[in-house]
Amino acid sequence: MGLQQFERRLERLVEGVFAKAFRGGLQPVELGRRLTREMDAKRTVGVRGMLAPNAFVIALAEEDRKRFESFEEALIRELADAGREHARTEGYHFVGPITVQLETDPSLTSGMFLLSGTVQEGEGPVGSLVLADGNRVAVGEDPVTIGRLPECDIVLGDTKVSRRHAEVRRDGGDVVVVDLGSTNGTKVNGAGVRERRLADGDEITVGTTTLRFEAS
Repeated sequence: MGLQQFERRLERLVEGVFAKAFRGGLQPVELGRRLTREMDAKRTVGVRGMLAPNAFVIALAEEDRKRFESFEEALIRELADAGREHARTEGYHFVGPITVQLETDPSLTSGMFLLSGTVQEGEGPVGSLVLADGNRVAVGEDPVTIGRLPECDIVLGDTKVSRRHAEVRRDGGDVVVVDLGSTNGTKVNGAGVRERRLADGDEITVGTTTLRFEAS
């Protein structure tokens, strides 16, 4: 379950020098739990299934905001990942990228927070490629090229990968992967493809490297 992975990552995030600061007061994992509950509470029926909120604003007390300050960017990434994992588990869809914004509310006392989630439409299809190291490459208006050439968007030092091996691009309302005549071919979920529309969670294999497509 994605939320359990989120909890374990946060435990590592606040260990060491941050451990004392989180023995009491608001725990970061509480934000993740509340975010997923907000998705469940505000889900609606859309054209392609259940539609969930994707834009979240979290208001924190000044003291808690300061405690989170040293790893705020990492926390925001983890919260967004928790939302994506929860959506995948529950079969939810988004109309735009997941965004998480932290704000300070002077009226709140330590341990209190407010979280609101809304459905916020993005421009064009939503999607990104997740690399083995966890980094993400967004699929924008321009195709994302994969290969060994330095000018590719995703450069792989893999001898089984062609110089320009494949590309991932938008096609109307979809995102597709296209093999560019590579020597060893491109696979999606283990099956060889020339061109394939991608669904959330699909795994693209080029050479010995696997990338995951996430539609959020």
